[in-house]
Formats: sequence, structure tokens, C-alpha cells
Amino acid sequence: MKIIILLFAIVLGFGATCKKTADDIRVTAAKYKLQQEQKELRSYPNLLPEVLIVAPKA
Repeated sequence: MKIIILLFAIVLGFGATCKKTADDIRVTAAKYKLQQEQKELRSYPNLLPEVLIVAPKA
């Protein structure tokens, strides 16, 4: 009976470890993707419109 409980505990521990690892990999992949997008956007020019304010001569 003790062996069955021990094996069950080992399987649960392994499952929890695998789940934690999968979550960590997903977070790391999301961070990597964000970094890649930021690097890609750095190569674009400034796309904001230029506004020229001209005051009339008084």
C-alpha cells in the first residue's frame, strides 16, 4: 500500500513539474515574440504626421 501511495505522489509531482515547465515556456515565448516585434518596429521611420504651426504676422 505504501508503494502505491509513493508512486502516486511521484506521478503527481512529475505532472506538476511538467505543467510548470510548460507555463514557463509559454511565457518565455511570448516575451521573445514581443522583443522580436519591437526590433522589427525600430526599423520603420517615424510614421507620425508632422504638424507645422504658422502664426500670421501681426
